Amino acid sequence: MSLPLFTPPQDYPRLKVVGSFEELVMTPMRDGINALCWPRMLLGDFGEIVEKLEVGRGITSLDEERLLALELSDEGRVAREILLQDQELLRNRELLPSLDCINGYVNDIEPDLLRTDVQSWHVDSATVEADTYLCTYFGAASEGLRNEEAMRRVDVPELRAELRQLYGGGDDVGFREFLNENYLDLHYKPLPHALPFSFGLGHLWRIATLYPESPVPPCIHRAPATLPVQPPRLLLIS
Repeated sequence: MSLPLFTPPQDYPRLKVVGSFEELVMTPMRDGINALCWPRMLLGDFGEIVEKLEVGRGITSLDEERLLALELSDEGRVAREILLQDQELLRNRELLPSLDCINGYVNDIEPDLLRTDVQSWHVDSATVEADTYLCTYFGAASEGLRNEEAMRRVDVPELRAELRQLYGGGDDVGFREFLNENYLDLHYKPLPHALPFSFGLGHLWRIATLYPESPVPPCIHRAPATLPVQPPRLLLIS
């Protein structure tokens, strides 16, 4: 089994496609580029790994011991080796990858005004220079949204007015701190003409986060909506 080749969204200058892991980690985020993708056609049966894990509802973090304990076919073993190798690549760059099997989310979805879950369009943030690496191997893939096709929910006038009412004060420093402390200023609303794009399966991404003095805007993304008929996702993130 091989995963399909990545087709980048058309006419989107913030996305750069690279040809190797070395290029993925070494290419600077500048000139407006806030997302790098290393497209890959991976062999192996990642679905078999998900099936053999038999995870319950929610997010299950997978360590090397659990992966190696699985009895797999030849195709399954190929997929397992890729999972282990990808984590090793990131660890060698002093990153902390996490491999998760995601079978839905156990937390209730907040109303639109207060949503801060990963299925809401959002950006990642950090206090120092940092990027997010991620790859979906199986299941519904992560999604991206062009910065020019979204606005922060806290900047939508009617939503901001409702948040001010909830805060109980004016549009002052304290209100902005309230938004920041509750991560409300990291979430976005697509504009009516927005065209989200898929991160695809098997491709390793590096996306820009929001941190002080970042030279580029952060990449807007989300986990896909959970549907009852969908199988669990297999996701690497760092």
